[in-house]
Amino acid sequence: MRILSKFGREDIAVVYLGETSKGNLVEFVEALQPPLSLAEKWVLIVSTLKGCPVRCKMCDAGGYYEGTLSEEEIMEQIEYMIRQRFPDGKVASKKFKVQFARVGEPAFNKDVLIVLERLKNYENLIPCVSTIAPVGCDSFFEQMLKIKDEHYKGRFQLQFSIHSTDEEQRDQIMPVRKWSLDQIAEFGEEFVRKGDRKITLNFAVSEESILDARRLVETFSKEKFLVKITPINPTYSALHNNIKSDVDTSTGMPIKHRRFVEELQSAGFEVILSVGNLEENKIASNCGMYVRRHMSERFKNPHSYTYVS
Repeated sequence: MRILSKFGREDIAVVYLGETSKGNLVEFVEALQPPLSLAEKWVLIVSTLKGCPVRCKMCDAGGYYEGTLSEEEIMEQIEYMIRQRFPDGKVASKKFKVQFARVGEPAFNKDVLIVLERLKNYENLIPCVSTIAPVGCDSFFEQMLKIKDEHYKGRFQLQFSIHSTDEEQRDQIMPVRKWSLDQIAEFGEEFVRKGDRKITLNFAVSEESILDARRLVETFSKEKFLVKITPINPTYSALHNNIKSDVDTSTGMPIKHRRFVEELQSAGFEVILSVGNLEENKIASNCGMYVRRHMSERFKNPHSYTYVS
């Protein structure tokens, strides 16, 4: 791995732009969760594709797509960050999480499954796969379930990007064929077994989001699913598409859609209000390909953006 650029703060998050052994540009992140120390929790966020074909309306990762990263190229990202913090290769963090959530939809790359197999010897590892559940990737999810049962019982985190309870609006936000809410619920019933973590249903909530708590309550088991509410990150795509966050970053609670959260909580659902460190917006650690566009805009207008070194 050849590092081309590095942005961020060691005490919050660092974004790396690198060139893999195969000559592909790749972006990856390591993050802490203050006030937790490195010894308590360490998160790695890696890319799985060269760009992304999905083009979600609020995500900057979909500017281009040139195919999948190989198993070796995904491992290069992980191993580089591990060696920077732990030269002996032994991760000493109590909670060590690797998220396949930076650039690219992981279900489009079956080498992600090989990487999950290779990481099984990290006894403190919590793998996290974040997906929109594209149609045609059933074999990926079936194999992932087997790997979870064999190697990561009770410590595998699966997250589905939902964003709306209205299927038409979901298609507008994530313009590819994907599983319906009913299909996600059906898979979750099989995926979550005794002792497993609940599956996360992630909602990046905008002012225009269509959110019906009753639809979730009727579709998903509160014993096997939880709901996470996140703000819309200030990406170039979100700005271009005039998508405005509905989340109060001081509390994590939606403003227009507060009732959605309250109804879910009343129905017994676990709801996580997730607001990251706002400094991460400057570092650009919270959305794939943000750095590339950030730097592009910075060079056009060097006085408009802050470079974090």
